[in-house]
Amino acid sequence: MASDKLRIYGGVELRDPRLLMGLTGWMDGGEVSTGTIKVLADKLHARRIAEIDPEGFYIYNSPGAMEVAALFRPHCRIRKGIVREFEFPDNAFFASEKDDVILFSGKEPNLSWVDYADCIFALCGQLHVKSAYFIGSVAGLVPHTRDPTLFCSVSDAQMKPRFEGYGMKFSDYQGPASIITYLTTRATEHDVEMASIVATIPAYVQGANPKCIVAATRRMAGVLGVHVDLDDLQTAADEFEKKLSEIVQEQPELAENIQKLEQDYDNEVFSEMGDLKNWLHQKGIRLD
Repeated sequence: MASDKLRIYGGVELRDPRLLMGLTGWMDGGEVSTGTIKVLADKLHARRIAEIDPEGFYIYNSPGAMEVAALFRPHCRIRKGIVREFEFPDNAFFASEKDDVILFSGKEPNLSWVDYADCIFALCGQLHVKSAYFIGSVAGLVPHTRDPTLFCSVSDAQMKPRFEGYGMKFSDYQGPASIITYLTTRATEHDVEMASIVATIPAYVQGANPKCIVAATRRMAGVLGVHVDLDDLQTAADEFEKKLSEIVQEQPELAENIQKLEQDYDNEVFSEMGDLKNWLHQKGIRLD
């Protein structure tokens, strides 16, 4: 039962909190999902207030090659023959009481999705959360020189105008589902409105993507209605983009393909601007 797995420490004072979730696994390309949560937790000085016991939610031993099995196993750290750390998956909630925000960072469960969701909604019920969001990311045809495109799915159609105002597109997807999609289908049962926001990031960039993390953090801060100073991270993101562009220029074929991605990206953006594009053309300013 959820009550057995969810541990709320107590002592937290929130008024009308919003919950933002990030998960490793299915939709954490470029570490945008978990990276956004980490940045916001640091910037908002959020403290740990609750956790979900991982026991029963994960497969730790998978048959097959070592590189596959390694994806499932807990993490450890051994120094000079002494085991210093042994870590099971961490599913933790952090709160900024000043900003009335709860942040959740976890690992998508392999097992018992119903019970895992029960834990999430049990916390929402106990702490009076009425709005929940997820930020994730997937690889797409987006150039590294542009911000990621954001796609959204919501638990209630009445939420759509609000997210249109944030400049987000609505997802048309059919295929393997995530725990977040399952949470979204159950949200209304618990009197929670929920939105899943997924950034498309450059498929050709491996590892953590600082530019996309900053872009996603900025957008989610706007959704949550909180102010965070991202100048330091933006500087690092700009440097990341600059170095990546230098590497790209050393590979002419890749550079040419990225230029095409930039053109497609810009043409799509401008085509959605409608009257503004027509007005610019009337003034002799062409965008194509």
